[in-house]
Amino acid sequence: MSKWFSKQISSFAFSLQKTYERIITAKPSLFLVGASAVALSFFLLSGGIYDILIKPIVAYFASGGRMIVFYPSLTDQFLLESIIIMVFYAIGFAGFLIAHRSTKYAYNPRQAYRFLLVGCVLLIIGYVLIESGLMSKFGL
Repeated sequence: MSKWFSKQISSFAFSLQKTYERIITAKPSLFLVGASAVALSFFLLSGGIYDILIKPIVAYFASGGRMIVFYPSLTDQFLLESIIIMVFYAIGFAGFLIAHRSTKYAYNPRQAYRFLLVGCVLLIIGYVLIESGLMSKFGL
C-alpha cells in the first residue's frame, strides 16, 4: 500500500470516530424533545398510523351538499376526522400549558387568575369538542 492511501484510510477512520463521539455526546434541546413527544402523541392518538397505512378518503359529501366529516363506524375514519381531532387535542394541551404558566405569576394574582381562567376555558373547550366528535361518530 502506498503512504498516501494508508494516510487517507487512517484519516477517514479518525473522522468517523470523531463523528461517532459527537453523535453520542450530543445534548438535544429539552424544548425540542418535549415538543416532538407531544406532536408524536397527538399523531398517534388521532389515528395517524391508520391514515398512513389505509390512506382513507378525505371526507364524504352527502346528497344534500352536506359534508360528513366523522365516519359513522368505529372501525374506519376519514382523513379530515383525524386532523380535526388532532387540532382538538392541541387546544386542550394549550389549555394545560396556559394554566401551568399561571403559576409563574404568583406575585401578580390578577394576571395569574387570568391565565388560569383562559387555560381552564381552553381545556374545557378541547374536552367538549372531542366528546362531541365522539358522540357524532357514535350517532348520538
